[in-house]
Amino acid sequence: MKHTRLTFAAFVMLMVGLGSSDSLRGIFSPVFSSHFALSATQLGLIVTVSYIGNLVFLLVGGNVIERFEKKKALLALTGIWMAALAVFAFTDNYYLLLAGMFCAMGASTLLNTTLNLVTPLLFASSPAFFVNLLFFTQGIGTSGSQSLLGRYATDIGFWHKTNLVLLALGAAAVLLLAFSTVPGPRADGPHPAKRQSGVLKNRAALPLVFVFGFYFIAEHGVMNWLVAYATSGLGMEQAKASNYLAVFFGGVMLGRLVLSPLVDRLGILKSMGVFGSLSAVLYIAGVVGGAAAMPLWAASGFFLSILYPTLVMSIRLFFPHGQVAGAAGTIISVASLFDILFNVGFGRLVDTLGYGVSIYVLPLAMAAFIITFLAFSRGHGKEQQKN
Repeated sequence: MKHTRLTFAAFVMLMVGLGSSDSLRGIFSPVFSSHFALSATQLGLIVTVSYIGNLVFLLVGGNVIERFEKKKALLALTGIWMAALAVFAFTDNYYLLLAGMFCAMGASTLLNTTLNLVTPLLFASSPAFFVNLLFFTQGIGTSGSQSLLGRYATDIGFWHKTNLVLLALGAAAVLLLAFSTVPGPRADGPHPAKRQSGVLKNRAALPLVFVFGFYFIAEHGVMNWLVAYATSGLGMEQAKASNYLAVFFGGVMLGRLVLSPLVDRLGILKSMGVFGSLSAVLYIAGVVGGAAAMPLWAASGFFLSILYPTLVMSIRLFFPHGQVAGAAGTIISVASLFDILFNVGFGRLVDTLGYGVSIYVLPLAMAAFIITFLAFSRGHGKEQQKN
């Protein structure tokens, strides 16, 4: 039990740091734009490179990670993430920023996914509760950084200082992790390439790719573009726009704490259908309603909160135990293509049509997510997800 607490404490520290790190692109986008004199297309490239990192790390790492002890894998990924933070803290170059984003987001997403898959092994009696509790702590990092840093993110110097703080947090997490016991021994079985081939042949793989892909556009679109849209498209002050972003992810944080017990009760797919539908209604109404409806958009984060961790957990319903990590890596990496294409296209769309028209891509993605998920889940009949 002592080792379980120490391991979970290391996970919590990592998730707080990852949540803070992942949110920085959106918060500092106006700073990057001004400091490096970027167009919307170049600003979008920062986000695009991040998701290319996601794709590469997940596609390769999701299968490779099954061949190694989870503790060693987590330490290695944390080291890569910290190396990227060091690049952010000690350099001042647009191209190095892009390289850092590739490694930081790739390592962060694979870390996030691995922690999601390992945590149920620590707490087999209430896996959904503890997975969502872990993501609640990530929300503390995300929402806290957006609320606090949004007020002070005015120059590149503050960007450097912020990453130094995260670097120290990462070092503390490594120290805890070094003395932890992480479940999930090195897997024996088919070569990663064969397991990946099996993933792609599974009938659930393609629908899950679309579900994750549309979801990524909807959630990450908020993180990466809400502040820029509110300031440039709606004429809001940055502090006010950052507060809406903080409310959205504050709702994500609170929702994971409040709603997570219901996931174990309702089952994975039913929980996704109920809370996904509620979040979609608020999200779409919030964007379509413009400045006056921004509070609805921000409030949608509460019901959206449990969707991603529960989606990742749902993968185990459709794949054999030894294939789950590889399946998660493959599905999420391929779904990252949606993020990449969206951010390339969205930046150009903004340059061409402006934020007022371009922003409607986000509610369309949210609608596509819930429609695709409901159609997919209905096709799988009774809920084996309670097992």
